[in-house]
Amino acid sequence: MSSAIANGLAGAGGGIIAQIITYPLQTVNTRQQTERIAKKGLVASSNASERPSGGTLRQILLLIKTEGWGGLYSGLTPSLFGTAASQGIYYYFYQLFKNKAEAIAIANKRKGRGDGTVGMFSWLIVAALAGSLNVLLTNPIWVLVTRMQTHTQAERKIMEAKREAIMSEASECSTSPTLQEKLAELDSIKPHPYGTFHAAREVYMEAGITGFWKGIVPTLIMVCNPSIQFMIYEGSQKHLRKKRAAKKQGFKNLSALEVFLLGALAKLGATVSTYPLLVVKSRLQAKQEIGGNISLRYSGTLDAIIKMIRYEGLPGFYKGMSTKIVQSVFAASVLFMIKEELVKAYMLMAVKIQEVAPNLIK
Repeated sequence: MSSAIANGLAGAGGGIIAQIITYPLQTVNTRQQTERIAKKGLVASSNASERPSGGTLRQILLLIKTEGWGGLYSGLTPSLFGTAASQGIYYYFYQLFKNKAEAIAIANKRKGRGDGTVGMFSWLIVAALAGSLNVLLTNPIWVLVTRMQTHTQAERKIMEAKREAIMSEASECSTSPTLQEKLAELDSIKPHPYGTFHAAREVYMEAGITGFWKGIVPTLIMVCNPSIQFMIYEGSQKHLRKKRAAKKQGFKNLSALEVFLLGALAKLGATVSTYPLLVVKSRLQAKQEIGGNISLRYSGTLDAIIKMIRYEGLPGFYKGMSTKIVQSVFAASVLFMIKEELVKAYMLMAVKIQEVAPNLIK
């Protein structure tokens, strides 16, 4: 088994496990990112539910109360598929490009240039190339996941807007006897089932095939997130191994705990620096009616950025960041730890097979 395939399979396996463990936090975080809270003095929406709904734990408990445990796992099926595909594609191409970069570094050393190791800039390029291919191939999956995670939230805001319209109409026609009937009819409407097929159909009806690549611009820019993450991770690994080599310690491989901590450090740095782009991406991929006001519906990346600055200010770009830091750092730490252990297992298995194969032939 090649190192690229081993890393691809290990990345997919680690990603699935990390996704299952941290998915409720991801659901809450997506809803936090897509909430519209106007700056003081500006009215972005008259809905009472537009006010902040408290901390992460309170939102989780409220979500369980109103939607049940299933609400925490809305969109889990396509998310797991997307995670497996995304991590598999990313780590496969990352390892291919990494092998190439290492081969170039060794070749340069033979020519008297460099020390034979890959530099930080090269790590950035390797991660960026792998990330770009991953984004282009898997963006449709994440559009569907975002829609499914925020569907209930969007439907609630649509119903609130309809209720306000009915109340406004009734206030203009004070003699209207059908107000209670209209409100009762509105309350009787039950949310329709919303699965992967429904989400895909909704996206296609709204924007055609290009709708599946909504948010692609900030997502492509966000390729720098894993680039920064892997630059920190690989650089930290290199530093630790050099330090051990200088002390002439025989065991240079990192322990699972060390990999966990390095993964956490790398993801923390990457998340804090790129979070505003993640919020813009979620806003574009969510159902646009979620804002409850046409001034907060976005036609594209630049339009979203301008309107967010105008109506919500800079804090709008950091909504739910604390939740994201906890979720992404823990998920990345678990992913790195499991991936490294799986790669070791795959490689050990390959060595054992090579040792046993000649005996079987005899």
